[in-house]
Amino acid sequence: MDSIEIGLWVTGGMFLLVVLGMRVAFAAAFAGLVGLIWIFWAKKGYDPEDFTWALTVAVKTAGQVPHGKVSSQALSLIPTFILIGYLAYYAGLTRALFEAAKRWIAWVPGGLAVSTVFATAGFAAVSGASVATAAVFARIAIPEMLKVGYDKRFAAGVVAAGGTLASLIPPSAILVIYAIIVEQDVGKLLLAGFIPGMFSAVIYAGLIIGLALVLPNFGPPVKGFTWKQRFASLPPALPIVAVVVIIIFFVYNPFGGDAWGTPTEGGAIGAFIVFLMAVFRGMRLPELKDALIETAKLSIMIFSIIWGVLIYVRFLGFADLPTAFSDWINSLPYSPMLILICILLGYAVLGMFMDAIGMLLLTLPVVYPAVMALNGGEMVSAADSTFGMSGPMCAVWFGILVVKMAEFCLITPPIGLNCFVVAGVRPDLTVQDVFRGVTPFFIADAVTIALLVAFPAIVLWLPSLA
Repeated sequence: MDSIEIGLWVTGGMFLLVVLGMRVAFAAAFAGLVGLIWIFWAKKGYDPEDFTWALTVAVKTAGQVPHGKVSSQALSLIPTFILIGYLAYYAGLTRALFEAAKRWIAWVPGGLAVSTVFATAGFAAVSGASVATAAVFARIAIPEMLKVGYDKRFAAGVVAAGGTLASLIPPSAILVIYAIIVEQDVGKLLLAGFIPGMFSAVIYAGLIIGLALVLPNFGPPVKGFTWKQRFASLPPALPIVAVVVIIIFFVYNPFGGDAWGTPTEGGAIGAFIVFLMAVFRGMRLPELKDALIETAKLSIMIFSIIWGVLIYVRFLGFADLPTAFSDWINSLPYSPMLILICILLGYAVLGMFMDAIGMLLLTLPVVYPAVMALNGGEMVSAADSTFGMSGPMCAVWFGILVVKMAEFCLITPPIGLNCFVVAGVRPDLTVQDVFRGVTPFFIADAVTIALLVAFPAIVLWLPSLA
């Protein structure tokens, strides 16, 4: 049995463990360790006397992965981005943001739901975590929508779908993870997510307004706010805008010249500024403790998945499975664009059974080289490429596409994590209620993904300026 066959057997076993309910981090780490032992032992001809040697080498190889990879400076962005979101919530900045959106937008058909979408987009710009965004607005926005007569299932669906915007709008933890796995520039990916993230919010808002116009009593507009009340709502929400501007200035200096700092420094400064704002607005030690604990929990979950998956990725390198998959993809007698669309559809199916971060971490080491090969390679110029963009820009474009697919998977049954979070926060809702409520947003996401594929400039314009 050659290394490719070993790779296929181990990969199949890992996915079986995930389907049976084992956590992605443990399934990937176990599969990676078993695969390394198998690979090394196979090289010795399966001699029983060499099994101990194979076991020792595999354990040492796997043991070097967590510290060697996770000590990367870029990964320090993840806890700082998550901390920004939790500090903003405990400081009351999220409620101020929702109130401002309500006073300015709620007069349109379906206005309160539209306000929720744009408020979640605003919070996503300081949170970076979809789950945290969904949990926060399940507490704030759903009661407001129920008061004016929204169906509780649709209200829950708006929050669950709106929470996914944190996957794209910077600072985004999942974009940082993508950048590290494929070894691309974090700053360019964060910049690239801004326009597609806001574009997704506009598509969601258009869907809601369309439904409100077609269906009677679907989403009554909320009127009666004076201009004085609207302008009065802006100062409490300005801190969030200030943090977003600071982070973007650190990633990309709009005045020309070098950036003011690294994304890591921008995230740290953003967290410190939100902390000062939270203290100024009256946050006390118990709230600070809760914010730190929630940040630690979510960060540890993400880092544990990364540790486990990177052991599996090390095994894939020894098995040479990514190269074999890339060669097979390029040998198919179909157009590269059709193959890319099939890959994205495969993510949609896979996301029904796996969480978004685990899905990307497990598949990118194999799928990413294949997509780069379809474009002509990582070093290809735009003039010679298949998709009409250079290798680095293709990596950015594909990153936004797969992260958008990860957003889609956050609301698809049976594993849609955001739906479980909203149902957990609201005891009057079942998970089935939330899944029914998000159904219209599947159409909106499909339209968004199709437009991002058809018009790459939506993704690439902003990072091309950096």
